[in-house]
Amino acid sequence: MANTERGYDIIGNIAIVKFKRGVGKKEKKKYAEKFLREHKNVKTVLEKSEKFKGRLRTQGTKHIVGERTKEALYKENNCVFRLNVDSCYFSPRLSSERKEVGEMARKGEEVLVMFGGVGPFAIVIAKEGKAKRVVSVELGRECNKYTIENVKRNKLGDKIEIVQGDVRKVLKKWRKNEQFDRIIMARPNLEDSFLDVAFPMIRKKGIIHYYGFTENRKFSVPKTLRTMKRVSGYSEEDIEKLKELINKEAKRAGRKIKILRIKKAGDIGVKKYRYRIDFRVW
Repeated sequence: MANTERGYDIIGNIAIVKFKRGVGKKEKKKYAEKFLREHKNVKTVLEKSEKFKGRLRTQGTKHIVGERTKEALYKENNCVFRLNVDSCYFSPRLSSERKEVGEMARKGEEVLVMFGGVGPFAIVIAKEGKAKRVVSVELGRECNKYTIENVKRNKLGDKIEIVQGDVRKVLKKWRKNEQFDRIIMARPNLEDSFLDVAFPMIRKKGIIHYYGFTENRKFSVPKTLRTMKRVSGYSEEDIEKLKELINKEAKRAGRKIKILRIKKAGDIGVKKYRYRIDFRVW
């Protein structure tokens, strides 16, 4: 991929390519036309022109060749999703994550998905067929529009509840009446951990799957740790700081936790990583 920095993402019928600076329009078009010939299922090639930004994690893309559309139809884990690639954050690279978390749900569980997007976690979990109830909460109106369509496409209307709104405001109203056995915090890359709103919503012995990012915080690292080698994209100090954050919020909420596993769940940039921390709450 001589003309690209980090390659490309294919979301169903759409490919999104990131080019190096200085690559001209003719070279981009030539590359995109070749891409279409080599990937028969792709009908549109877009250039990524803006990074994901804001609470809704929207991005900017420009059409290069193929059908003029920003709407993708994407399949994974025996599920189908439609979405607008500019207005709705979606990562095909999290397909295996969604499958793994979906398979963890136990029979009869009530599951809450915070930052639900166009419904990928909620739909994959519900498709597994073990959870009794799945609730997806998403701030973006555009994303929720697609979630409604995607739930219908996957014939899961009786298993998934879709709520549009800010998780802080929505969950604050629910605290006295609602609790869940499992919470998926597929949070965007923001400073706010949102753990303070998650802890009151989890039942005793329930499990939270929390997604954290290493570049969010500038940590003060002890001298004894500064020379440690990075292993598989992360180091021990990263892990300890994530643990500290979760333990601090748990104590503040008057809850006890046991961390079950910490897993690297992909990169989001150069030396910037996403982690999933699974922990049980008492």
